[in-house]
This record gives sequence, C-alpha cells and structure tokens, in this order.
Amino acid sequence: MFNVTTKSMQWGEETLTLETGKVARQADGSVIATYGETSVMANVTFAKEQKPGQDFFPLTVHYNEKYYAAGKVPGGFFKREARPTEKETLTSRLIDRPIRPLFVPGFKNEVLVICTVLSHDLVNDPDVVAMIAASAALTLSGAPFMGPIAGCRVGYVDGEYVLNPEIDDMHDLRNKPDQRLDLVVAGTKDAVMMVESEAYELSETEMLGAVNFAHEQIQPVIDLIIDLAEEAAKDPFDFQPADYSDLYAAVKAAGEEKMRAAFAITDKQERTTAISEARAAIQAALTEAQLADENLGSAFKKLESSILRGDVVKTGKRIDGRDTSTVRPIVAETGLLPRTHGSALFTRGETQGLVVTTLGTGDDEQMIDALQGTYRSNFMLHYNFPPYSVGEVGRFGFTGRREIGHGKLAWRALQAVLPAATDFPYTVRVVSEITESNGSSSMASVCGGSLSMMDAGVPLKAPVAGVAMGLILEEDGSYAILTDILGDEDHLGDMDFKVAGTEKGITSLQMDIKVAGITSEIMSKALDQAKEGRLHILGEMNKALSGAGEFSVHAPRIETMQVPTDKIREVIGSGGKVIREIVEVSGAKVDINDDGIVKIASPNQESIQKAYDMIHSIVAEPEEGQIYKGKVVKIVDFGAFVNFFGKRDGLVHVSQIENRRLNHPSDVLKEGQEVWVKLLGFDDRGKVRLSMKVVDQETGEEAAKEETAE
Repeated sequence: MFNVTTKSMQWGEETLTLETGKVARQADGSVIATYGETSVMANVTFAKEQKPGQDFFPLTVHYNEKYYAAGKVPGGFFKREARPTEKETLTSRLIDRPIRPLFVPGFKNEVLVICTVLSHDLVNDPDVVAMIAASAALTLSGAPFMGPIAGCRVGYVDGEYVLNPEIDDMHDLRNKPDQRLDLVVAGTKDAVMMVESEAYELSETEMLGAVNFAHEQIQPVIDLIIDLAEEAAKDPFDFQPADYSDLYAAVKAAGEEKMRAAFAITDKQERTTAISEARAAIQAALTEAQLADENLGSAFKKLESSILRGDVVKTGKRIDGRDTSTVRPIVAETGLLPRTHGSALFTRGETQGLVVTTLGTGDDEQMIDALQGTYRSNFMLHYNFPPYSVGEVGRFGFTGRREIGHGKLAWRALQAVLPAATDFPYTVRVVSEITESNGSSSMASVCGGSLSMMDAGVPLKAPVAGVAMGLILEEDGSYAILTDILGDEDHLGDMDFKVAGTEKGITSLQMDIKVAGITSEIMSKALDQAKEGRLHILGEMNKALSGAGEFSVHAPRIETMQVPTDKIREVIGSGGKVIREIVEVSGAKVDINDDGIVKIASPNQESIQKAYDMIHSIVAEPEEGQIYKGKVVKIVDFGAFVNFFGKRDGLVHVSQIENRRLNHPSDVLKEGQEVWVKLLGFDDRGKVRLSMKVVDQETGEEAAKEETAE
C-alpha cells in the first residue's frame, strides 16, 4: 500500500530524518522531517493552470503548531487551535521568504505550502525543521522550483558558533549574557537566500562569520534532500516560461522615454503620478491583442526595472538624486504628545514614524502560551501601517503578516539594549504608527522606538538606529550597494538588507535575497556600508536627545522590595486576603513573584510608601535594642501586652513600666494607649521582652541611664 522512502543523517547533536510516501499521498509533495523528537509535516499542492489575467505569483505558506505535539490542551473557551499565533505568522514568513525567489520566473500558478508540527520535544525549535520539510516537499512535487534550500539556527557563545542550539538556550537572551546571537539562515547549494537574527552588539565581522558558518552547515542537508528526490520525486511539471520579447519591445518603443523621465522625478507622489501617466500613454499605443496579453504586467515591470537598475549601476545616481551611500535628510523630535509617557517623531526623507512608549506594571506583561510552555514578556512593540501612509485607500484595522513581521524585527533590534527587569521593573509597550512610507518603515520604527523609550525615561544601554540596504547585481557581475533604499529600489532590486544596532555593534539583521550570486565579499561590503549609514543616523538622533530622559509625571512609579520566600504566604494571606487589604488601604498595585520580589506601583509616592510599610511590617523581624511605638492591647496583673511591630505583641512586665513600684499596671496604663517600648530581647521560650521605663515617653528617645537606674 505504501511506497515509503526515508533518508537520515547525523546533523549536529541530533539525527535528521526525511520521510515521504506514507502520509498525505494526494498532495503533490509531502515530507515529514524529524530532528531529535521534533517532527513537522510539510504538504505542497500547486494549480496546474494559471488563473486568467493573473499578474503575480500567488504563493501562500502556512505554518501550524498543534498543541497535541507537546502533549498540551489549548487554552481558551473553545479548546482548539484558532487564529495564528505570532510565532506561527513569523515562521510562515520565515519559510516564504527564501523559497519565493526560487520559482522559475513567469510561473504564476497558485502554490500552497502547509507545515504542521506533529511532535515537539521541547528541545529543538520546529521552525527550522519546517523549513527543511517544506523545501523537500517542493523538491519532490515536480513544481518548477529551483531548490532545494535548507536552513539552520546559529548561536554564538564565547567566540564560538553553535549549530542548532536548544530552545532553552535561545529563550530570553537578555538574561543570558553568554549567548549573544539567535540567527536563522536559509540558502541553496551556492547562495544564502535569507537571514533573520537577534544579536547583542556583534561586530560586522562576527555577524558575517555566523552567516558563512550557517551556509556551510546546511550543505549536507541539501544533499540529503537531493538524495530523497532522486528516489521519490515526481516528474517535473511541464512549464515553459512565456516568451513576451515582442510585447516588451513594443512597450519599450512606445514609452521608454516617458518612463525614464518619470523616474527622474525626485518627489515620490509626483513620480508615482508620472509613472501612471507613462503607463497610460504606453497602453494607448498598444494593440488590443497586446493589451489583452497576460504578460503585459511583466513587460511593464521589466521596463521599469531596466531603467532604475541600469542607471544606478552605470552612473551611481539614484531616482531621488542621491548617490549610493547617502542617507536621506533626517529630522528627529521627542516629547511631542503631552499625556503619553514617551513619544518621538522620526522622519527620514518620505518615511516617517510616530512612535509612542507606555510604561506599565507587572499586571501589564504579555502572557504567551507557546508549545514549550507559558511565559511572560515585559517588552512589546506593535507596528501599524495604515493605507494613508502611502497615499492610498485600503482595508484598515486588520493586523497583517507584514505588520507582525516588521514589528518583530524592530522588537529584536531594541530589546538587546533594554535594562534588566531588576533594574527597571516596568512593562514597556512601544507602538509605531507609520504616517508616511517610502522605504524601510521598520527601520524608522527602530530609530523612533529608541528615541521614544529614552523620552519616557527608560535607561537604555545605548541608542539604536537601523538602516535598510539594497543591491543591484547585473549579469556581467557589476553591482551597486544602496544605503537607505526607497520603496521602488526595494521592489525592483535584488536584495533587501536591514541592519540595526548601536555604535558598538549589530542588534538585528534581516536579509532577503532575490537572486543567486550574492558573495561573501558583497555581503561584507554591504555590512560595512550599513555601519556608516547607521552611525550617521545615530548622530542625527543624538540631536533630539538633549531634552529627553525626564520620567513622565503620568507614568506609574514602581519600587521593588525583596521579601524572604518563606514570608510570601504571609504577604498574600489566605485566599489573597492580606494582599487585597494592602492594595485597598494603600491605593497602590502590589505584585509578588515566586522569588519574593515585590513590585509596588502607583503614580502617588505616598501610596507606594504606605504599601511598603505594610509589607515591611509583615515580613521584617524586630531587632533587639530598637525602640518602637506600640499600642497596649491587654492589661494583666503582671504587666501589659503591647502590639509594637506589625501583628507582633510583646510583654512589658510590671517592673519595666515605670521607675517606681506599681500596685497594678492599670494604675498608669489603659487598653488602646500608645506607648514607646524598647525591645530588650527574647526569653528562653522565644517570648518578647519589652521595656517602657528605659524610653522617654514624650520623645520616644532612650532615657538617660541615671534616670532608669534603680
């Protein structure tokens, strides 16, 4: 019944196995990849005909995590997997980006890739396993895919690169100073296709070394996929790219001059209008048959690409008039919004981000329910890209994959410089509202986010800036590296290369390559040129920081205190009774964790102090020799019991009340009376011994010795 093909190899610390032929046999390609005990099934299907009028490549990648894979039941009311989590969305993009450029040019049939996590050992991250499974399934499917690709994760510890580090080693890197890198690289036999990273101020040399290390480590995986395909691949799909050379010649003859003049306009809106007019003029010159040709869109794109790309490589001059290494003019401002905790407006050319920081308490932390367990995050960055930012109408209110991806890129860049939670016990939420866009709004979010947090008084280790780089690589090997790319340069170029970091080093790198032939030399030059751009941007940002750093009066104040872990139960009380009373009486928010760290938050310093004193009275121990103010709670024949420290009572023996003989303590004391007492010590049974006569009852100071002597 089954025609199973299996290939295995030792890869790093685990065994990698690829299997096909047993499951999902009606899909065009199906592979289950297993690494350790993490298994991901990838299924590929593609339409055998192109939809009429289709002028783009409709590739969709879905990465699905099933809770059963880790032996968990989903949370929530419905108890089933629902909308994609952030991790699922980011992994879908991670797989999409390296495979999309590898389909044969001109192929526009719909392709669907679905990756499902079937088993998770809580050690090996399924994202890289899913990427390998998807590549293998595509290679077997017969689709015109110029792969295979493979991917891996790289860590960096003590100057050594580590292949596929365990999940626990890569989680919460801020608290793991030895682990300085979380890098995912995908590539073919000959070229790197995609890079995604979170770094802790690595140098350009260290980062390039990690990319090269990863490319070396994926080579045996590519060979394994090829071995599998030699036995189990389907016949190649009969696809011949359309020859539209005659149509392109007609389009070029009708409007090259008009299109070139349009691209010479430096203002984006005017240029966009002129390009539309040039397109309309070209269409007016074409025949009905040419207008009906489904390759017309490709012919237009080829003309635009040849104009933009050729001129840059030949002349070094770009469509907005800049040379290849100049950053557009920058204006950075802070403190724009009066009631927010921190705000910044970062404008670079025609790209602008309004970025706002909000400081919250421990109650505001984000709880994340992941396959490997539930954890909390005290730093969030949300990126919004409304249609008006590019002068268009469109759907508003839905958070798309692109917004999630760009937000995570900025998050990675900034979280490396955040203070430790013990030093700054706040939850930080940064929201980037992109108000204008013409290239690299994610890097504007990084710059604006850094400024906004510093405006809110967040003690960052260093400011962070980001810059987007581009590449134009011609067939003859000539190329141009572009700093601070425009939207058109990103769309028509060969590489999108985003680098963020401090003056000291890189904190995030994201790279998408659309063509083969990107050498280590080109990447090295791009990183060096990006560093120059980043340092320039940091210099411009510093001009806006003179008035920054004031802690907003509208932000909550948070103080922390440490209590012994054996006292946590006393602070909380039965059913939370005690901590609720503290909150009600003081008016402050109180949060205590399992390590005994208590966070007290309120805009009012008096509320914080009141809560602090109440907690301190519960957990602190009275000190021998100290003087306390207490209240008489009970009078007996041999003395008086005084509540002097929180809920702790002690006995003042009748002989310790005054420097004279008393018939009965009630001669001078009554219940409810406030008195000053000194803790003399503890008797053999641990009972407290207090004295009033050694303390001046008027001042609360210790009385002179001659006055207390008998």
